Amino acid sequence: MIDIKNITKSFGPLQVLKGIDLTIDKGEVVSIVGPSGAGKTTLLQIIGTLDRPDTGSVSVDSIVTTTLSQKQLSDFRNRHLGFVFQFHQLLPEFTAIENIMIPAYIAGRSNKDAKARAEELLQFMGLTDRAHHKPAELSGGEKQRVAVARALVNNPAVILADEPSGSLDSQNKKELHQLFFDLRDKFGQTFVIVTHDEELASLTDRTIHMKDGLLAIPPQT
Repeated sequence: MIDIKNITKSFGPLQVLKGIDLTIDKGEVVSIVGPSGAGKTTLLQIIGTLDRPDTGSVSVDSIVTTTLSQKQLSDFRNRHLGFVFQFHQLLPEFTAIENIMIPAYIAGRSNKDAKARAEELLQFMGLTDRAHHKPAELSGGEKQRVAVARALVNNPAVILADEPSGSLDSQNKKELHQLFFDLRDKFGQTFVIVTHDEELASLTDRTIHMKDGLLAIPPQT
């Protein structure tokens, strides 16, 4: 599903990734953990085609993304990847269902198709009665669930999440963490989650430890 070979990345004189080799299987829920500055978010951005590595190759869903043009990358992101961030990044002028539908419109799907998919996801998220509320009228947990639905609207193969529960209280964190596994079981997506949340990391199928731009041997328990 995701195959990463010898990825390096520098910003000026600072080498952030120093040769990453990693394979993630279809349907896996994987967490990436490590101290600040370890390179976790940079790796996630490269997997998500938001940044290019200096060397190495990345294959996602059997497509070698490191060979694609900028236009091809934009289309690939829209159709194959979903993103969830620490702060929901919903557009405040649009309702929940409209926010969810936006990536479907970008993909050229009809209004009928986009709306039907958004309604399906809202029902799954338990948010049907919040469909026509704008972000300012939603709780933090509701906003993040809308953001997850937006990430799923085009049926992407991979969901990439960067500290997705970092802004939530403990109850909403638990609900969001369970949601990821429920979604994997229902829709079959692969989840790659950068997190400092030890509880979330402990629940995932596999925890990848990073330190100083390299994959690290996990601590002994």
